[in-house]
Amino acid sequence: MDRQATLGFVLIFMILMAWMYLNSPTPPVPTEPQTVLSDTVAAPKEPTVEPPKATDLPSQDRFGRYFSARAQGKEQLITIETDLYKATITSKGGLIKEWELKKFKSWDGNPVQVVDYEAKGDLGVRFMSADGRLIETRSLYFEARASGRQIALEGNEERELRLVLPASNGGEMVKILRFRNGSYDIGLELVFSRLSDVVANFKYELAWESGLRYAERNSIDESAFSAAHAFAAGEHIEIDAGSVGQTVKQEHQGGVDWVAMNTKYFLLALIPGSVNTSAVYLQGERFAAPDNGAVERYGMILEMPFRGGLEERSDFKLFLGPADYNVLSSYDVGLERVIYLGWDFLVRPISVYLMLPVFTFLRSIIPNWGIVLIIFAIIIKVVLHPLTKTSMKSMKKMQGLQPMMEEIRAKYKDDPQKMNQQIMNLYREYGVNPAGGCLPLLLQFPILIALYNVFRAAIELRQAGFFWWIDDLSVPDKLFTLPFTIPLFGIQEVSGLALLMGITTFIQQKMTVKDPRQKAMVWMMPVMMTLLFNGFPSGLNLYYFVFNLLSIGQQMFINKQHDGEPLRKPEPKKARRGGVFGKLGDIPRINKKT
Repeated sequence: MDRQATLGFVLIFMILMAWMYLNSPTPPVPTEPQTVLSDTVAAPKEPTVEPPKATDLPSQDRFGRYFSARAQGKEQLITIETDLYKATITSKGGLIKEWELKKFKSWDGNPVQVVDYEAKGDLGVRFMSADGRLIETRSLYFEARASGRQIALEGNEERELRLVLPASNGGEMVKILRFRNGSYDIGLELVFSRLSDVVANFKYELAWESGLRYAERNSIDESAFSAAHAFAAGEHIEIDAGSVGQTVKQEHQGGVDWVAMNTKYFLLALIPGSVNTSAVYLQGERFAAPDNGAVERYGMILEMPFRGGLEERSDFKLFLGPADYNVLSSYDVGLERVIYLGWDFLVRPISVYLMLPVFTFLRSIIPNWGIVLIIFAIIIKVVLHPLTKTSMKSMKKMQGLQPMMEEIRAKYKDDPQKMNQQIMNLYREYGVNPAGGCLPLLLQFPILIALYNVFRAAIELRQAGFFWWIDDLSVPDKLFTLPFTIPLFGIQEVSGLALLMGITTFIQQKMTVKDPRQKAMVWMMPVMMTLLFNGFPSGLNLYYFVFNLLSIGQQMFINKQHDGEPLRKPEPKKARRGGVFGKLGDIPRINKKT
């Protein structure tokens, strides 16, 4: 490689390095891995979402004359079990107390629990009463009306649970939850009956304030994905608390298509139905957790209009389940935008329209995700083969030009401008493109970024093992742990696949870099790539390792074909005019005697 080709590689490498640095989560320097244990993490305080909660007062003063009678009661728990989840609803507040996803395991092997049960439930309603009290229904006791306390759904069964909050004037507020087997969403309907003289300010609020419970081993990584969202008029609103102690807020006046909050792989979403919101409030905060970890908690409030009718109804869909792209896109409201799959203008289309469909198809016929990634690497290599073949031939020619280039450098060492001009003439004379080796790398760059985002965000790859020490392709694999931490990079756990990828990169560099002045590139790039890829998903490193192996094989084949082959100058093309008349111009003229 000459100076220009080397400069191209260095620029691409620097872009790659900067992108990886900006997109990788900030690693702490712990003595042990960052973890969030189900029973040991102290529950962070709930975010206070405006308007503020009522203070602790005697029930008569706190709930006024309409609801004081409901401040005391006996809690009843109703369990609804479907093929996908097991939910526990409490009559105290009419809240969702637990929501266990049966098809997913947390990092410690227990079923994933997405509701923070330490907050004693969520999905409360609040409003101002006519006697000036802030009524938070989460503190009141509802009447639970269901066919039983243990409900199991099968096949296409549906079941309805009615939670009734009577008022002293004879009216009532009713929460209706409709469960359907085989779906992660439930129907939610709020009915205000004969409460026109009770509810003040012509509005009420539906709130979820305790966030979602974490399920992954690395809380720093999970916090990097956690956020709260709203979607309105084609605009995606997102808030993300990036540092410990930081509080973020966002409000939107008017209707929304949906609001949501998510952790790395799981999602809660509320989708308004026939009655739209009058405003939405989002708030979140980041808290410190044990083992140098971090937890983010988000709250969201949907402000709904109350028109003072004899009976008012509003309906919603409540989704509590996996952040699966295909599942979320089936709602046809843009809910899949919560999943970050790269920059919208370039990378996300590759992720959505190439990576996920190909992965889904291959996974339907191949049971192991590791094999799927290997086959995908082969497919990409075959697609790029014509381009990389041309590039490798060009680089092979450049190696043959090295002696002549050294002569030019020695001859014009005191005139750099003349030297560069003669080298460029040499390239043209032998038909060599000095930047030809950079183009395949540039084309792979968006694919590499798309793979990075898919491997980190796609729930399909969560806890998907390959073999031996590679037990989860969505996180870095750990081959061994160093007794120290590598400065700057914060590396203590060493990835085996990153090492293998670095070794194959070194072999590639050794095969292609022949210029003595570029010897540093042979070892510098593999070392830097190994360090950078060490903290990246093992699925990405597996793909890159296989791709490198295929590239080495391709280079060896081209070398075998062209070793000893003398350099040939390309034949000059015959000049001709363009178009039909240009072709006619090549026809010999016939001279006629006159």
